Amino acid sequence: MTRIDKLHERPEAMTQSHAAAKDGGLPYVLVVDDDPGIQRSLKWCFDGYEVILAGDREAAIKLMREYRPAVVTLDLGLPPSVDDATEGLATLSAILAIEPNTKVIVVSGNEDHANAVRAIAEGAYDFYSKPIDEEVLQLIVRRAFHVHQLEAENRLLRQSSDNDHGIITSSAKMQAVCRMVDKIAPTDATTLLLGESGTGKELLARALHARGNRAKGPFIAINCAAIPENLLESELFGHEKGAFTGAIKSLKGKIELANEGTLFLDEIGDMPASLQGKLLRFLQEREIERIGGREVIPINVRVVSATHRDLRKHIEEGSFREDLYYRIAEIVVTIPPLRDRDDDAVLLAQHFTNKFAQEMGSAAVKVTADAADAIRAYKWRGNVRELENRVKRAVIMSSRSLINAEDLDLPSANAVANEVVEAQAEVVSLRDAREAAERRAVAAALRGLSGNLSAAAKALGVSRPTLYNLMRQHNLSYDSDEGTGK
Repeated sequence: MTRIDKLHERPEAMTQSHAAAKDGGLPYVLVVDDDPGIQRSLKWCFDGYEVILAGDREAAIKLMREYRPAVVTLDLGLPPSVDDATEGLATLSAILAIEPNTKVIVVSGNEDHANAVRAIAEGAYDFYSKPIDEEVLQLIVRRAFHVHQLEAENRLLRQSSDNDHGIITSSAKMQAVCRMVDKIAPTDATTLLLGESGTGKELLARALHARGNRAKGPFIAINCAAIPENLLESELFGHEKGAFTGAIKSLKGKIELANEGTLFLDEIGDMPASLQGKLLRFLQEREIERIGGREVIPINVRVVSATHRDLRKHIEEGSFREDLYYRIAEIVVTIPPLRDRDDDAVLLAQHFTNKFAQEMGSAAVKVTADAADAIRAYKWRGNVRELENRVKRAVIMSSRSLINAEDLDLPSANAVANEVVEAQAEVVSLRDAREAAERRAVAAALRGLSGNLSAAAKALGVSRPTLYNLMRQHNLSYDSDEGTGK
């Protein structure tokens, strides 16, 4: 396996396609080229696929309608206009008219670079210049099948209203989270959502509300970390007129406003200790009193909380009440970070590209293969929120129909691989430095103590046998002089 294969190797699902053979066999690749030699070469090139061949536009259209292949390789110089790209571009248009989601890879000569770029602008997925390197072309075809599959899954998820949680995912871990939401949504169990910032905690809280028995009631959210401590109590519980300086009228708090609906306490791990006891009492009694008031107000509400913090650690440190934890965490849902969600980052990147391009009337409509590889290689510490921001910026700034790694301000997958190699090399150099320092220390002890091994071993803090081993390891003699290399 070559280095480039290792870099782009994907799970087995990568070579599968929704456009598989009618008998459930291998997925189809349509090769459109009028050169019999190239046809024969490519027919045996694509191991793991069913290759079908066309020599002109008419044959290509016929095979497209019959087999609906996910991936097509297309030569632009087709008869009757083999000397220009007219017929090839017309064939491209016809293929995309039949199946707009087909990934067309234009295979052209070096002199046809401008036409290949034009084909990309007209909807081709990628282009490759002759002469053909089978290994590289195989890689491009595998990636094309993979992108086709991701886009198909994206469309399926968007069309399925029964499974719509506001979460776009093909990850088994995230789908398990969505199924858990389905099970607990009809109940009134207090739910704690745990996950890093930007993983979609509020989206899942809204899904719990929308799919539950309180969907017709209000959904009220409050960020416990965003409001100063001296104001948070009033925001939660409300106050009566004259309760404190500036309270010129009575005001309902978020808890009261959420009555008959859902209260979402975001970043509850940042709630001040002074308010935790009052919140606990509300959760136990399901009633509140406004600040400065005497009336007890009953509240019928579902409570969903979320945090990115380790609450058990905060309990041990004494900054979060254990009894409050058990009140808000009848059910705990742990949301995986984006980097642990398989290919969701690529799926979401294309979704956001489509979304922002439509909103802004931008030309950017597709994420390129190199951008997809860079997205996979990146760690996404800010999770979905960071990805969304990068894609939005790329769509705004791009004047082309494609978004690449540079547009997203991401290092290429090759650059990431090189960083790993450099890091490994740095570890080796540190080992060498340690051994060199060890050699110098032993040589200095032997030299300074005139070859007295017992005294040298004692000075170095090792046994005499260990000193013998070190001398052999570093090729040192009794009268070692590091400068002479003895």
